[in-house]
Amino acid sequence: MAQRDLPWRRPGISAWQILVSEFMLQQTPVSRVQPIWEVWVRRWPTPSATASASAADVLRAWGKLGYPRRAKRLHECATVIARDHNDVVPDDLETLLGLPGVGEYTARAVMCFAYQHRVPVVDTNVRRVLARAVRGTADAPPSARDLAAVAALLPNDGSAARFSAALMELGATVCTARSPRCGLCPLTACAWRSAGYPPAAEAARRTQTYAGTDRQVRGRLLDVLRATESPVAQDQLDVAWLSDTVQRDRALASLLTDGLVEQTPDGRYALAGEGQSVAGSG
Repeated sequence: MAQRDLPWRRPGISAWQILVSEFMLQQTPVSRVQPIWEVWVRRWPTPSATASASAADVLRAWGKLGYPRRAKRLHECATVIARDHNDVVPDDLETLLGLPGVGEYTARAVMCFAYQHRVPVVDTNVRRVLARAVRGTADAPPSARDLAAVAALLPNDGSAARFSAALMELGATVCTARSPRCGLCPLTACAWRSAGYPPAAEAARRTQTYAGTDRQVRGRLLDVLRATESPVAQDQLDVAWLSDTVQRDRALASLLTDGLVEQTPDGRYALAGEGQSVAGSG
């Protein structure tokens, strides 16, 4: 099988390290995840190692991956696995779904790729291959039928995990959303191709821009806090976003609400955990 050389697919990678990759890959391209994942698993190779790190260190290590609440949830997930599961990632769906930050897709991906269970794993790429090759449509929105449809395709000879990885690779590298390379497709039968490549019924949604959003402002504020291990004054945060003070205040309030930033008793701001430690040392 032709495939990208992704480090979390190599031999010897633990279930925890695969789980870390799945957290990082949520809404984030592989090219951005790979270097941060490699540093992360060298520094914190196990759940207990991750749990022993401070929340602030975890947020710094997360870097520019975006959606930093994922880092906080990953830290919480590591704490639960280390405390309640003897430092071993569970291998059943119900227990996995009980972990902080683990949803249906992530739980199934861990069961499939870490433990080789025969379970359907449906991401955007798999859904596209399913829509085109099986249903004959250019694309399809998420459906409750997807899991059952993919499950019906899985082989029973112990190669289901490899098959699932192949479906993902096919969607990611050949059966792509905008410029599918049908001449390279290994499938001998494709309902979409046989139907003459009918266009999608609905126009593609525009990708949400990042520039100027609250997400960008939150990132700028976190950049200031990640750059120092000491709490910073309000004016140091103010210069991170000067164009819209209302938006900046709203972004800061959301970071406080999410528990990613905290305020010290003297009114300064710090990454989660660092404000308390400074107050305690005083």
